[in-house]
Amino acid sequence: MSGKLIVDGFAGPGGWSEGLRMLGLADIGLEWDEAACKTRKNAGHMTVRIDIATFVVARIIGKTWGLIMSPPCTKFSTAGNGVGRKFISVLADGIRRMMRGEDCRQELRDQIYPEALAIREAANQARKPDKQWPHAKVEAAAMEDTIATVLVVEPARFLYALICQRPHDLGEPLEWVAFEQVPSVLPLWEVYAGELERLGWSVWTGKVNAANHGVPQTRTRAVLIASSLRKITGPTVTHSQTRQEVDLFGDSLPVWVTMADALGWGATDRDQRPDGSRQTADPAAVPAPSLTAKSGGQWVLKRPATTVCATNRLSPPGHRDRSSGGESQFAGPDTVRITVQEASILQSFPADYPWQGTKTKQFEQVGNAVPPLLAAHLVSAATGIPMPAADLGGLDVAA
Repeated sequence: MSGKLIVDGFAGPGGWSEGLRMLGLADIGLEWDEAACKTRKNAGHMTVRIDIATFVVARIIGKTWGLIMSPPCTKFSTAGNGVGRKFISVLADGIRRMMRGEDCRQELRDQIYPEALAIREAANQARKPDKQWPHAKVEAAAMEDTIATVLVVEPARFLYALICQRPHDLGEPLEWVAFEQVPSVLPLWEVYAGELERLGWSVWTGKVNAANHGVPQTRTRAVLIASSLRKITGPTVTHSQTRQEVDLFGDSLPVWVTMADALGWGATDRDQRPDGSRQTADPAAVPAPSLTAKSGGQWVLKRPATTVCATNRLSPPGHRDRSSGGESQFAGPDTVRITVQEASILQSFPADYPWQGTKTKQFEQVGNAVPPLLAAHLVSAATGIPMPAADLGGLDVAA
């Protein structure tokens, strides 16, 4: 294991940490959520429970080798209320200012809060009268939305301190960074890329599909990886959506890992009700669901899972209207119910990963985490540390 300090700024339950573990590395995670901190502790990952906005970066100047950041995605994803997406240009300007040492976080909050409040008030008005929130609760929710949105500029605060405020003769310089977020944040990662390139770093940004790296899930994320020492390219693709022809050396990429293969599910003589409510508690010990035309869910035999969210349901493939008047992503007979353990496997965590908290909190942690196998590929690209041979072909599937 490397003795170099890696700081994971939004550590969550340990997705990045598990990926680092594959490479023989370890991090110190900064995390506020109590259940996620307990999960990390039970998994053996070092953790500081803290609101990252209050962390004093000066404490780690000259000590940090790598920096990982996956800010909260809910205000930018299509599943959230979209307040972050409305302020991309404002946040981009904030990143540039933060990267020059100007702490403008409160100014950004003041600018975003009125719109966040308007969105919350409109949503509250749409509720039935007996279900409407008191105004104080609406205001508190809007402030939470605002604070969460502005967290996307926190990496700039860390980068400026670790790169620009480190005396040349003090300790170890920051060598690499890896950032991850939902696809709509890619324009902000590109702003970060420009700022890092201004400081002489090599940077790659783009969208990656976790299925292309052996994860049994088509989870697309915006990524930034950068190095102060090495020429950076994107992470190596290890899997293909379709079967490829063998090249002159007898090699070809394996096809994507299907959801059924990952969970050890078959198509006949199994036990699932037509509504999809019966699912495996332990894929190695309990009969897997029957995936018949009557029960739906045939798609899991042919492809990876769709994006694992903070719920016990997986939506079938295909685009759906995610607007307020649109169809639920979980509508239809092909929606599949899963257990926490199954969600964990689909995210490439170990099947016995020690999730803590209520069942709701466990699903939330699984859905918000970075898939460890994807994380390992990203860190490998950032550091030049090769992926272990056993992990190049994907994860071990359930028996």
